[in-house]
Amino acid sequence: MIPVLVFDIETIPDIESIKKIGVYDACLSDQQVLDSFTAKRIELCGNNFVPLHLHKIVAISCVFRNNKDFYVKTLGKHSDHESKLLEFFFAIIDKYSPRLVSWNGTSFDLPVIHYRSMINCISAPRYWDTGDNNDRNLKFNNYINRYHSMHLDLMDVLSKYNGRSGVSMNELAKLCKFPGKIGMDGSKVWDYWSDNKISEIRSYCETDVINTWLLYCRFCLFRGHLNKESYKNEISIAKNKISSLDGDHWRSFLNSWDN
Repeated sequence: MIPVLVFDIETIPDIESIKKIGVYDACLSDQQVLDSFTAKRIELCGNNFVPLHLHKIVAISCVFRNNKDFYVKTLGKHSDHESKLLEFFFAIIDKYSPRLVSWNGTSFDLPVIHYRSMINCISAPRYWDTGDNNDRNLKFNNYINRYHSMHLDLMDVLSKYNGRSGVSMNELAKLCKFPGKIGMDGSKVWDYWSDNKISEIRSYCETDVINTWLLYCRFCLFRGHLNKESYKNEISIAKNKISSLDGDHWRSFLNSWDN
């Protein structure tokens, strides 16, 4: 079994970067700067979405699965700088060369990771290797090519690479009788961050990444990479692992599980 790394990120608007590229009164609070910035975005673009390079990563959660183990965790500590989280993420890739699995990672998570890695002066040669270095096989299967399998964006694949056909991970998870999102969603991350609720953000990110893992298992059943028995075994392993973990979010997650 090739190791699998399912990942999800949580971000907030990078107020310091927004200040660097705009003109804002020094007396404005972070919230006032953000309000001014988003108002201008609505005026110019018709929406308040913060451009990807201005998203600061505050959590990266992962499920790691190989022949022996199953782990779910958020990388680093509460106090770790964004650069440290990125270093941890790419260190896993450097060590294990896992298949990456995401939900909307092609359009959001990975571009954000790319931009923020540039800003933080991160080096990730294994991730960017397309077969020009030691491993010639990477010419035919690498992390960068959208249609290769070293990164599997579930939303992208299920929608047949058609952005208009993408659906909500939360809704699909619930329809598959998985718990879906518990307690909060991505729109609340800034508010939680402003209230110093970093633990809650990390917990939310972990439940998102478990939902993505469960959907990945269902997809592996769908395409014949798992049979019914092995699929049920993977789901059982995940559920047993979650049952052994501390945290109110895991208890809520298990209580919401339909199967």
